[in-house]
Amino acid sequence: MTNEIKKPLILITNDDGDTANGIEVLTQLMMQIGDVIVMAPDGPRSAQSNALTVTHPIRFKKLEEREGLIRYSCTGTPTDCVKLALNEVLDRKPDLLVSGINHGSNAAINVIYSGTMGAVLEGCENGILSIGFSIVDHSLNADFSYFKSYVLQITRSALANGLPYGVCLNVNSPCGEIKGIRVSRQCVGHWDKEFAKRTDPQGRSYFWLTGHFENHEPEALDTDEWALANGYISVVPTKIDLTAYDMIETVAKWGL
Repeated sequence: MTNEIKKPLILITNDDGDTANGIEVLTQLMMQIGDVIVMAPDGPRSAQSNALTVTHPIRFKKLEEREGLIRYSCTGTPTDCVKLALNEVLDRKPDLLVSGINHGSNAAINVIYSGTMGAVLEGCENGILSIGFSIVDHSLNADFSYFKSYVLQITRSALANGLPYGVCLNVNSPCGEIKGIRVSRQCVGHWDKEFAKRTDPQGRSYFWLTGHFENHEPEALDTDEWALANGYISVVPTKIDLTAYDMIETVAKWGL
């Protein structure tokens, strides 16, 4: 009698919504690796970070079920999606959580705003191997073809090697042909001129979020921004612990 090999259980979400091309591509790729449960927002939830819905009820519904795949749509945020899946849908903890493929970069400081990475951090906090995938292309019809094999390579390597509790991966891809993978650090930078001011027909001001990313270390060769600018995929090991350990003794000396 042979023992049946159990496939990994993979939870997928995103912040672009359940009909985005990126999550469709990611779902098809993950079905090559394991059994897939998708719980995604029912519309765009970009820049939601790890926000939770607390002012009104959350609902979800099943969209599809077939061999190896069940898809749900949720009215909440990406983090809501993860929490609902873990608490109300799945009968066991998933072996892997993947989020994306996001339309647009989540490199550098974008990691703290990203709903894609908010979901990844929620999985990480729950002790699940978690990876966020993004591409530097905001268009609805972004070309993921060059990225696909790397998504599989990175995912299989993470499953084979694992990560310690509290560490997840933030993976970003350039557009077009890819030179390879660079394990990188998060680039230091900030967003400047973040709002475009306009005037409505009644003469009242309103604002659109926009902005330009200022790279504070453009010559550094070990950052995610350098990797992307030079045709490489960046893989940044990311921690949920935000403690600045090197400052504990300094702050303690303030006499607080």
